[in-house]
Amino acid sequence: MTFINYAAREINCKIVYYGPGLGGKTTNLKWIFGKSNPASRGKLISLATETDRTLFFDFLPLDLGTIRGFKTRFHLYTVPGQVFYDASRKLILKGVDGVVFVADSQAARMEANQESLKNLQSNLKDQGYNLMKIPYVLQLNKRDTASAMALEEMKRQLLIKNEPVFEAVAHSGTGVFDTLKAIARMVLVELRKTA
Repeated sequence: MTFINYAAREINCKIVYYGPGLGGKTTNLKWIFGKSNPASRGKLISLATETDRTLFFDFLPLDLGTIRGFKTRFHLYTVPGQVFYDASRKLILKGVDGVVFVADSQAARMEANQESLKNLQSNLKDQGYNLMKIPYVLQLNKRDTASAMALEEMKRQLLIKNEPVFEAVAHSGTGVFDTLKAIARMVLVELRKTA
């Protein structure tokens, strides 16, 4: 659900990074924030709970073009990884334009990935969204770990709708901007359909 700021000539889009706890959502956002032009980004805000945190900031990428003369500003959010914070997850998904699911590639974390993916589908449905219809990208993070599962096996277990898949090592930035560019382009394609 995009928000149009006519005074600033901006279209505001919301992208949510979803996934299990400690999978790399926060690391993705911190990397993007750290490498974004300070003049085109907002403040990085962290809402901390006892065991997890939600991060968000907005930025105005200069290389993605305009829609009918409007610039696009993206608001990036992470959700708390723990299922315990389901109410927060639902609230953060409200008004979402695109989702990046950040999966942990470690074999021992596959069950947590699957649980979080089911939770995402359920929470989107509760908000009136269908994961099959909204822009969605799968990021396989922590590809550098010794216990990382084979790429094809991860795809077999997590792929939902033939979505774009990116291998990543978020702490070093590998795959982080590729993932972001893909979801941003998908969101813009959807916007252009309605513009």
